[in-house]
Amino acid sequence: MKPINNYIDHTLLKASATTTEIGKLCEEAKLYKFHSVCVNSCYVSLAKELLEYSDVKICSVVGFPLGAMSTKAKVAEATQALSDGADEIDMVINIGLLKGKDFDGVWKDIEAVKKHMPNNTLKVILETCYLDELEIIKASELAIQSGADFIKTSTGFGTEGATLNDVKLMKSVCSDSTSTKIKASGGIKDHETALKYINLGVDRLGTSSGIAIVNGVASSSKY
Repeated sequence: MKPINNYIDHTLLKASATTTEIGKLCEEAKLYKFHSVCVNSCYVSLAKELLEYSDVKICSVVGFPLGAMSTKAKVAEATQALSDGADEIDMVINIGLLKGKDFDGVWKDIEAVKKHMPNNTLKVILETCYLDELEIIKASELAIQSGADFIKTSTGFGTEGATLNDVKLMKSVCSDSTSTKIKASGGIKDHETALKYINLGVDRLGTSSGIAIVNGVASSSKY
């Protein structure tokens, strides 16, 4: 197993996040050598400036947190974020289309974003708290079919974050794919919980509690 800090996308996505807080996030990511910082797209250029001489990658969310934006809007946001310096994109699946069984609409939405970033990492957020088991499996299949590099459990803004059972379902689909990985996010706040997900085969953790996880203490943060 690689060092636990290398699994972590150090995350700050709350609506009230300030430039000062983003600056602190980036400094923490450099200090603890996290894999990336994950920020809203308006802060990508700032993060790029602050992390210019580090190995920390920049992740931007797209269509966040509802996933109900038009495909053109998601493509435009992703394209701008990449232009501003993002290395990775975490986009939210169109949950309503999935639940309405418009599966072509779901995969075309994801595929359109991936086409604009063939050389960058795309993580597709399923928002599993709104899905039943069959929908989680179907959403995972559609994301993989559409070229997702990762499937991700949650935004952290839904009714629940990651669960071990949801990750097991996602893993059952990924076992047939040699390239698509899993990111767990939402509610991962301590070292013990983080290890449970890693031991299930998760390759990335989205959390605002990365420092607590690395230091082996609990955190009161939601995401």
